[in-house]
Amino acid sequence: MKLPAACRRLQVLAAALGVCVTVGFVLQLLVGPFQRRPPAAPGGRPPQPCRPRTHLVFLKTHKTGSSSVVNLLHRFGEARGLRFALPHRYQFGYPSPFQAARVKGYRPGGPPFDILCHHMRFNLPEVQKVMPNDSFYFSIVRDPGTLAESAFAYYRAVAPAFRRAPSLGAFVAAPGRFYEPTARGNHYARNLLWFDFGLPAAPGGAAAVAAALAGLERVFALVLLAEHFDESLVLLRDALCWAEDDVAAFAHNGRRAPAALSAAQAARLRAWNALDWALYAHLNRSFWRRAEAFGAARLRAEVGRLRQRRAALARRCLRGGGPVAAAAIAEGRLRPFQPPGRAEILGYALRAGLPPAERERCARLATPELQYKDILDRRQFGNGTAPPGA
Repeated sequence: MKLPAACRRLQVLAAALGVCVTVGFVLQLLVGPFQRRPPAAPGGRPPQPCRPRTHLVFLKTHKTGSSSVVNLLHRFGEARGLRFALPHRYQFGYPSPFQAARVKGYRPGGPPFDILCHHMRFNLPEVQKVMPNDSFYFSIVRDPGTLAESAFAYYRAVAPAFRRAPSLGAFVAAPGRFYEPTARGNHYARNLLWFDFGLPAAPGGAAAVAAALAGLERVFALVLLAEHFDESLVLLRDALCWAEDDVAAFAHNGRRAPAALSAAQAARLRAWNALDWALYAHLNRSFWRRAEAFGAARLRAEVGRLRQRRAALARRCLRGGGPVAAAAIAEGRLRPFQPPGRAEILGYALRAGLPPAERERCARLATPELQYKDILDRRQFGNGTAPPGA
């Protein structure tokens, strides 16, 4: 029986609709899990899409957990072929203020770089010669009570004030006895954060300090807190529009046995480092305002996922599942630098039997800062590719 023309047209339309529904369903399965959907905006407004930020300036401050941040920046940039502003050696002329001329491959008027993240004393006009105008500036700070203890252990051989003190306890009890402000290396012994941010050594009264801190906040879009490192990484991921895996990182440059400070000793060190304490307290308040805007429940959930992911990576990648003494690491490319003195810096040894590609991914997570800088240097200025196992 021959169907009327109208019925035949309905059959064709129904078949086409079925194909469209099927194709749409398949595409949803293929694309859906990989599509980053920003959370709904407050007030029911439609979410605004974001693009991952790739122009980044990270002020790497001393003894704050900054080496762990540098590792994730190294991995993010290397995976995407981004250009790093690299020092000729390992620091940009520190403790002198940053100069654009110290960046390897820099030419006035030449193309800007994508990521700047190695040790420097901050100097905004010179940084702006090197980096694009839309760069995202961020850093990390730490309570000067514990930062000073870490600096004492790590820089004892290079800071005269630390070297002259018979012990940490003696220094904490009377730091002025051992400190000379003009002695080379003593910037490590007092207000180290203030120094690294390039702020004036003698700012004057409270109004001048407040003005300096306000100026700092106008430049740095986000400052992380070492004491709340995982919360910091979540807020950084959100600010940069990165994937959660982009901020999964192992802790680098950690010590085996940091000294325990009493509450009184920590208070003395904060008083000795009064400018650092003012800086830290100011940025601490800013950080928690940002965390509140992000949402407490959402922050806890993302921190939980980050810690689970890090633990899974450690189980899969690392021998023993965590940090080990440098002497126990057979591969030189994974052995961390040991400063002169008593501080023992831990590193990571890889599990045996990892497939080659996975081993390289794990090695990047475990590679210390100095060796990773050399890998990036070879990629940018060598033959264009790092050799296997580099």
